[in-house]
Amino acid sequence: MKILYTMKHLLLYTALIALTVSCSNSSINFDASGSFEAEEIIISAETTGILEEFSINEGDVIQKGQKIGCVDSTQIYLKKKQLEAQIDAVLSRKPEVAKQIAGLQEQLKAANIEYNRISKLVESDAATKKQLDDIVAQISILEKQIVAQKSSLHISTNGIQKESIPIVYQIAQLNDQLSKCILTAPISGTILTKFAYAHEMTATGKALYKIADLSTIILRAYISGDQLSQIKLGQKVWVYTDSENGDMQKTEGTITWISDKAEFTPKTVQTKNERANLVYAIKVSVVNNGLYKIGMYGEITFE
Repeated sequence: MKILYTMKHLLLYTALIALTVSCSNSSINFDASGSFEAEEIIISAETTGILEEFSINEGDVIQKGQKIGCVDSTQIYLKKKQLEAQIDAVLSRKPEVAKQIAGLQEQLKAANIEYNRISKLVESDAATKKQLDDIVAQISILEKQIVAQKSSLHISTNGIQKESIPIVYQIAQLNDQLSKCILTAPISGTILTKFAYAHEMTATGKALYKIADLSTIILRAYISGDQLSQIKLGQKVWVYTDSENGDMQKTEGTITWISDKAEFTPKTVQTKNERANLVYAIKVSVVNNGLYKIGMYGEITFE
């Protein structure tokens, strides 16, 4: 009898606690409700080929810039090597200006020496003025030939360099394609859905995976028109969610977006005034410590 009496009191005490919790939760007058969502990004392949490696799984948390896989790049690499050989062949035709005019410069040097010698002979009347004029004319011709030769060689060099420019750009394009064969995470976040697997064929634009940064999560809630005057962008609000022990988990959030158009109340949403036909959507940003999941329901109070 004593044991039954004790059990009866224990059950009564438990019921009173549950009733108290229920009353305390129901005493909160919520201003809006909604569900949590995140900015989901679908990442697609930027090149075509076999997925040689794709080492992610749904639920993995990855960091921005982290390598998560690679696409076969053999054909792109071979094309690059072919163009590099082609550009080497083109540039090998560039003339060596110094060697091309070396002979003329030697002739000019010899002519200048001869000019100095004849000049001294003319001063001592050992050579004629015509001999001096002839050597001067020869020097002038050699100088003009050197200038013309340099000009011709420079034109040829510039033409070959311009001929190689399109190949240089093609190599740059291939380098860009090679970099896209290495799959890296564009943002830090959690893998929500995986659309492809290693050793499959992928193509440019084909979806590989869906990712979202869950460090900050968004509660999309709905308010009636008469509540618009109570809120503004950047306003702090309280966000409530159910916890394990039956209490409400309370977290501070910030209003980051308010719709400028009314819409019919979604069937799954209860507003403060349940009879409202038209409501306005708002987004509340909440720092996520791991508690909040996409699709969870949440409640909001403005004070």
